Amino acid sequence: MGITYHSNAKTSVHIRKEIQNATESIEDLAAKYNVNKNTIFKWKHRETLEDKSCRPNKLQTVLTELDELIICEVRKTTLLGLDDLTQILKEFIPVVNRDNIYRCLKRNDLSNLKVLMSPKDTKEEIKQFKTYEPGYIHVDIKYLPKLKGEQNRKYLYVAIDRATRFVYLSIKENKEAETASTFLSELISFFPYKINKLLTDNGKEFTDKFARNRKEPSGNHVFDVKCSKYKIEHRLTKPYTPKTNGMVERFNGRVEEILAENNFVDYSQLEETFKYYLNCYNNFIKQKVIDYKTPIEMIKEWYIKKPELFKEDFDISVCNLSQPNSLCFSSTSIDSGKGN
Repeated sequence: MGITYHSNAKTSVHIRKEIQNATESIEDLAAKYNVNKNTIFKWKHRETLEDKSCRPNKLQTVLTELDELIICEVRKTTLLGLDDLTQILKEFIPVVNRDNIYRCLKRNDLSNLKVLMSPKDTKEEIKQFKTYEPGYIHVDIKYLPKLKGEQNRKYLYVAIDRATRFVYLSIKENKEAETASTFLSELISFFPYKINKLLTDNGKEFTDKFARNRKEPSGNHVFDVKCSKYKIEHRLTKPYTPKTNGMVERFNGRVEEILAENNFVDYSQLEETFKYYLNCYNNFIKQKVIDYKTPIEMIKEWYIKKPELFKEDFDISVCNLSQPNSLCFSSTSIDSGKGN
């Protein structure tokens, strides 16, 4: 393997070997090779012929050993990109920035995500959703586990707005059409802006598209009737293609993590956990897809930009993160849909 020289090196490996074997004085050798006397002295007394690393013996960094350990563990656990990693760690380690995180990852051989990711971790590129104003709601139903002592399992109805990522959840006894219609009423009450589009799958609780060999919805389904009443365009996903409704599917992945990490005694405990998470998600979790803002911050931005999208009785002052009874802190909103 060839020798790698420093960019300003004035001697080759052959000249260095000649210097080490030469019997002339330091001054004569410096004149002979047209270099500084210190260079001759250095190669006369060095055992190897290679340039040493320019890296300092002691690195000057504001990061402590604990900081570096946290950065490395978060990187290995989450496999987040550099920008996402920086945004998250800023909340916990104020001294971090993009540059010192990169240098830390480089020092610990964690700078290349492709090396860290195994083939099964490499995911298909996710296509971006088309941009819409607030009011385009994605809806889905997730089966909840049957808890000990309960006769029947329950269902989690989930709704997320495409523009603001604002989320509403509700636990229901079944997934019948009337129950889905009730959930729609809750959404209309809960969201601070007018719902104009709503995307669901082709389940019979949402549509009669495939009932009695139909190829198109009849418009008489109870869910469609309520959509028509409130001038909401009801769109359906492509059959057997969950990624069409990927936005809410990804949120359901978060719900699945909550279910996997906790042992719930009953559904009331599960519901309280969902309320707490909904509070955190809507108010505090910054998301890359909305420029590292929270859903509540996005609502405020849209209200300032286009107040005509919002309900006439909507009061922007209730969106105050410090107030327990603000828009998505309401203890009754998840149950009855009566958001402030």
